[in-house]
Amino acid sequence: MSNKNKFTEDYKKEIVKLVTELGKKPTDVAKDIGVTPTSIRRWVKQYSLHGEDAFPGKGKLRPADAEQKRLEKENKDLKEEIAILKKAMGIFSRDVK
Repeated sequence: MSNKNKFTEDYKKEIVKLVTELGKKPTDVAKDIGVTPTSIRRWVKQYSLHGEDAFPGKGKLRPADAEQKRLEKENKDLKEEIAILKKAMGIFSRDVK
């Protein structure tokens, strides 16, 4: 069984607020909830960088990341379609005698 605690998005946001708004030390908060101070600092950093989208959950992407991934897939698909069309043009434009 895993020793790793799983915290919800809302719980992490509350912990971040304890540090950022109430001025509690990450080491004290970490000791109270049973995680490392590094985890608390990482949560604070993620929240400061991404705001409300900081903790999307396991296997989920932030909206901006999801859009980026969708655009990359669309770009790849379009490049494949262009390559197919170029091959077809080459085949149909040959001199047939």
